Amino acid sequence: MQNSVLIVDDEPGIRETLRGVLEDEGFNVETAASGEACLDIIAKQNFACILLDIWLGKGIDGLDTLKKLQENGIDSAVIMISGHGNIETAVKATKLGAFDFVEKPLSLEKIIVTITNAVRQRELERVNVQMLQDLAVEYIMVGESVGMRALRKQISIVAPSDGRVLISGESGSGKELVARAIHAQSKRKASLFVEINSAAIPEELVESELFGHAKGAFSGATTAKKGKFEIADGATLFLDEIGDMSPRVQAKMLRVLEEQRFEPVGSNTPVKVDVRVISATNKPLEELIDEGNFRHDLFYRLNVIPFQIPPLRERLEDVPMLIEHFNLKFSRENGKKPKVFTEDAVNTMQNHVWLGNVRELKNTIERIIIMTGKQKITADDLPVPRISGGKPASSFRFPSFKAATDAYHREFILHKLAEFDGNVSKAAEEMGVDRSHLYRRMKNLGIQAK
Repeated sequence: MQNSVLIVDDEPGIRETLRGVLEDEGFNVETAASGEACLDIIAKQNFACILLDIWLGKGIDGLDTLKKLQENGIDSAVIMISGHGNIETAVKATKLGAFDFVEKPLSLEKIIVTITNAVRQRELERVNVQMLQDLAVEYIMVGESVGMRALRKQISIVAPSDGRVLISGESGSGKELVARAIHAQSKRKASLFVEINSAAIPEELVESELFGHAKGAFSGATTAKKGKFEIADGATLFLDEIGDMSPRVQAKMLRVLEEQRFEPVGSNTPVKVDVRVISATNKPLEELIDEGNFRHDLFYRLNVIPFQIPPLRERLEDVPMLIEHFNLKFSRENGKKPKVFTEDAVNTMQNHVWLGNVRELKNTIERIIIMTGKQKITADDLPVPRISGGKPASSFRFPSFKAATDAYHREFILHKLAEFDGNVSKAAEEMGVDRSHLYRRMKNLGIQAK
């Protein structure tokens, strides 16, 4: 279909001349002498481009044919041709969905360029639609728990607006996934989704990464560079781990949110932008405000629409669906047949305390798909502790869920630290959590690092 063209004209000489020229250029060409014949051919075959004469000798004219093509959902690029063209006709054809309008006598060179551009444009549009569909699948929100259904509903309500969103949740709970889902359902979905992780960039470089810099602004700045805000103009900017932002950058961020303009590092020339900001944090910002480590005025600017992502332990009924989702995803990506997880394997994972939330579960399933040769996966094949009888019986001796969870977390962390000879970084990587998150959890549980 990509190089196929249908010529619709009631003059045999024009049809054959165009056919010869276009076939010499590598196009596959079919012809029709009327609007009715065009519609019959289109019903059986798809074309990248249709050259359609406005004035056809018999039957419906070109504009009526174009209208019927649009009504039937044909996405071919239609180029209207006429020996009696005028502005009014051209405008009408454009409103009906024509890609372009050319007049007779035809310039063969111009018609080739116009068809080439039309075919390229339609292909780009198809690729863009496919990419958006693929993104929708990639960032699907898996789960039917009350919390997940409420989250999807909230996303559908908030996404079409330009309101700023602050996403809070534990490490690995899916904050970036929610941010991408909001963008994918927004009016900016055809534009970029630009992201920056404040915790992953050295403090002295964060300002340059966000706002860009002028040539010579600092040592090593041999050329000017656009920052994330300028790159995201007209699009969405995702600020991850916003709680790790330095006070200096927080102050400049506040001004940008208020004015939608900023000055790159080393420049006095303001840059105006139109950016939708979505931010995320795994830290309690209210506590950081009380400690003097986060600006309360910036918090209120970011927290226009708050999202709270439930941890996996609060939606364990979603675990079987997540297992199957990741099973199919990683099997497809690695060219393998999907595994079969037995009931005891699913029960074990459903009752496991996932410190790293969905990210840890995802990493576990990926490891099983890649490393396990067996087709049927039982509880004995899992890299997590097996439970007895489907329930963690030892937990019943604790007075509360929090006490039981803390006890399990402590035992699990100590076991992993011992496994890696006290190396916190390696233990965190194995557990699928950030090292900083593991350090904070160890501190809360009274575990001393070596």
